Formats: sequence, structure tokens, C-alpha cells
Amino acid sequence: MKTLSWNVRDLGKIQTVRRLRNKLREIRPDVVFFMEIKLSDVRMARVRRQLGFSQGFDVSSNGSCGGLSLAWNREVSVSLKSFSISHIDADITVASSSLVWRFTGFYGNPVESLRRDSWNLLRSLGEDQSLPWLVMGDFNEILLSSEKEGGRLRSNRNMEAFWQALEDCDLMDLGFSGQWYTWEKGRLSTNVIRERLDMGC
Repeated sequence: MKTLSWNVRDLGKIQTVRRLRNKLREIRPDVVFFMEIKLSDVRMARVRRQLGFSQGFDVSSNGSCGGLSLAWNREVSVSLKSFSISHIDADITVASSSLVWRFTGFYGNPVESLRRDSWNLLRSLGEDQSLPWLVMGDFNEILLSSEKEGGRLRSNRNMEAFWQALEDCDLMDLGFSGQWYTWEKGRLSTNVIRERLDMGC
């Protein structure tokens, strides 16, 4: 079974939808979590169907910020547990094996001063440990200074707060393959900032 988390820019554009659809056909995930879609839930439902997912749940963006979507194919059934502008939490059953596990798509608050609310939300979700649990998404924070290149140094206090939230929930970084950094800003080598903000735990 394949699960994918994708932070998508310009999802409302035809060429973005076309490229993403081709990539999804290549990867063939069973469950996909989209973040920062910047679309209403009605519009995202239309885009999701264009991407080949008739089944899903969408959370509208707040103006031009945020927006989430959880999509799945017919090989799994999904039971929604809770949602907000920062998460979608669901139990997932794999039809072929009757295996049930828990998935949380997570989007950490992009405002640094409000990130404590994100960690409190994660802790609240972590109180239910009855099933195997996977949390994926854009946490908008790093765990180590080596997960950032360029720009001002990240506060040790902020990184420790993120680490403590994962620790409190018995979550650990699953690692990665591919590019080390998942977010980039700036076009010139002199002003580029790269960070590893997206992960699965």
C-alpha cells in the first residue's frame, strides 16, 4: 500500500493538475494527502476527481492560505475521525487484508508564534493510540539545524518544542529518500533558503 503527502502550489492551474495527474499515475498511491491547496472544498473536490480520485474529503483554504484534502482509491475505506484547518484524521481499512490503521495528514501553523497550537493539537490527537498511526505532512518546523540551509538560524527552542511534541506522541521521523530539502525560497544562490519541513512519522 502506498501513501503520499504532497504540498502543492498552484493546484488550481490546468498545467499543474495535468502534471500532477501524470505523476500520480506513475506512483499509483492508495491514499494521498494534499496541503496548501489554496482552494475551496468545492473546487478541490473537482480537482481531486480530475486527478483520478472520486473519493475524498476536503477542507477549504482560509482565503489564499492553507487548505487540505485527503483522497483515496477504491481499494481502501476511510472513516473520518476529525478535521480542522490544520489536520485530517482518519481510520483506514485496506480491503484486501482487513488491516485497520490510522492516518493523520498534518499542516503545522506557518506563523512561528502560533506553532505551539500545532504541537498541542498533535498531542491531543496522540491521546488515541489504539491503532498503528502514521502522521504525514508539512510541519513547518525542523528537528535539526542541519535540516536548513540559508537564511537566519532556527531557534533551538522551536526545534526542541517540535521534538518534544513528537516524543510526547511516541512518534519518530521515518526518514526519507530523494531530496533532503522539501521547501525552497529564493532564486539566486546568494539568497536561497532550503528546509526539510515535510516528513512522515
